[in-house]
Amino acid sequence: MVGVSRNGPPFTWDEGRRTLLRAQLDAFYARAYGLTRDELRYILDPADVKGRDYPSETFSVLKEKEIRQHGEYRTRRLVLEAWDRMEENGEFARMDM
Repeated sequence: MVGVSRNGPPFTWDEGRRTLLRAQLDAFYARAYGLTRDELRYILDPADVKGRDYPSETFSVLKEKEIRQHGEYRTRRLVLEAWDRMEENGEFARMDM
């Protein structure tokens, strides 16, 4: 970016921080596009909204990978937690969202 500078060493790679930031961005953009929390839930995991027998998965590869690695569909949880936090602390309201 033009006119933006930062002094100091590069940021240290932090996978956990990156995961949380990505979840916050996902929640922000979902709200910016006018989605409700339930619509976001449906996008992240249709079976969570429609029931276990629902025949479609949006992010099946990611979901299966995270369940293997973390014992849960972590992205879904983190994005919805970020949404709830931004709603509760007034961030969405401050951004007129």
